[in-house]
Amino acid sequence: MKNRLKMLSLASLLIFAQACSKDDNQITIQEHDKNQMMTIMHQMMDKMDAMEMTKDPDNDFAMMMTMHHQGAIDMANAELKDGTDATMKAIAQKMISAQTQEIAQLNTFLQAHPAHLSVPEFDAQMMMGMEKMGRNADLQIINGRIDHDFAILMAQHHQSAIEMSKMELDYGTHSEMKTMASNIIEDQEKEIKELQEWLLANNNK
Repeated sequence: MKNRLKMLSLASLLIFAQACSKDDNQITIQEHDKNQMMTIMHQMMDKMDAMEMTKDPDNDFAMMMTMHHQGAIDMANAELKDGTDATMKAIAQKMISAQTQEIAQLNTFLQAHPAHLSVPEFDAQMMMGMEKMGRNADLQIINGRIDHDFAILMAQHHQSAIEMSKMELDYGTHSEMKTMASNIIEDQEKEIKELQEWLLANNNK
């Protein structure tokens, strides 16, 4: 299913690129399987898909967000290593610092709070959210230019974190996790805006 989505996405993007080239506004596209940032995204999603759910919303949110944050850190490290844009590198560094601290907080919570609830609806919603994240990632136009690909994929990555956090607010019961979810929504909405503004100003980079 994932391979079919990739093929359909690539075919659609190629058609779109050909149409745009008629207006002297040609778009460069790199195959997703050959793209560094997309590879990191897929590795993260594979780990999240393989996670054994507890059906406790707070614990499953904490475990999922730990993997999700690690994916963001891996992408940010790739940006620091191979990117050239000062703004994107600064955002990447800020992201690493913030999300490393949050992973430590999530792990501390998990160690102190074993799963004790069973809310199957939360896990069903989370699985649907993960499928949506995968589809949205595979629909993005990536070109192999690290700064551009980091910005466009991280905006999608943040959006999925926001949606996961909203599920925690709906289903979670522990105040610490609900507070963290609220903070993630606020912080990542701001970063999405920064990433989108950079993309609009640097659409040829």
